[in-house]
Amino acid sequence: MCRLLFVESTTEFKIEDHLNIFAGICKNSKEFQGHGWGCSYLQNGNWEHYKNISPIWEDNLTQFPSSTRLIVHARSAFQDKDIRVENNMPFYDDENIFIFNGELHGVKIKAEGRIGAEKIFNFIKRFDNGDMNNALSKGVEIIIKRSDYVKAMNIIIANKDQVFVSSNFNEEEEYFTMSYKKDDDQLIICSVPYPNENGWIKIENNFTGVF
Repeated sequence: MCRLLFVESTTEFKIEDHLNIFAGICKNSKEFQGHGWGCSYLQNGNWEHYKNISPIWEDNLTQFPSSTRLIVHARSAFQDKDIRVENNMPFYDDENIFIFNGELHGVKIKAEGRIGAEKIFNFIKRFDNGDMNNALSKGVEIIIKRSDYVKAMNIIIANKDQVFVSSNFNEEEEYFTMSYKKDDDQLIICSVPYPNENGWIKIENNFTGVF
């Protein structure tokens, strides 16, 4: 049960500024979020990727440049298993960046992947015929139907132009409810609102859509 962050802006922002806030959120979470972390960010029109097995709050967050688009994942491994840097998110292909938070039981889908989250990403991509929002909606619907129980399934998928969000949970509303903050220049989506900030809006349960 991990923590998720997405930031986009019309002007460049310091990645470090958002990572410092997010690191504090992760360090103070009721669930341990220290099984590694990773991020992807746009640099000169291309995605750059970074992963580290250390907790985000122990890493050097000053190493990152400025950007206009950032997606971040801090990992809390299920049952403390498979703690390897290659299992850290984001997962990505040439177009899409994927992060996930949740817990599913008895999932009956066939898809490639080292861990469940990567299988979910690859399963959703099967339905992408140029409309990722439709693919996400269809993939999530089928996964829910083919699971014995979905404790939670929160997903953010970003490309260079859009960001897609799906939020579903049946327990721990306070923990699994994502929030967003948006103005004319910037959009932030996070597992937890930034501390001491107003203007955050909760994302409704069972929501799938484009921001």
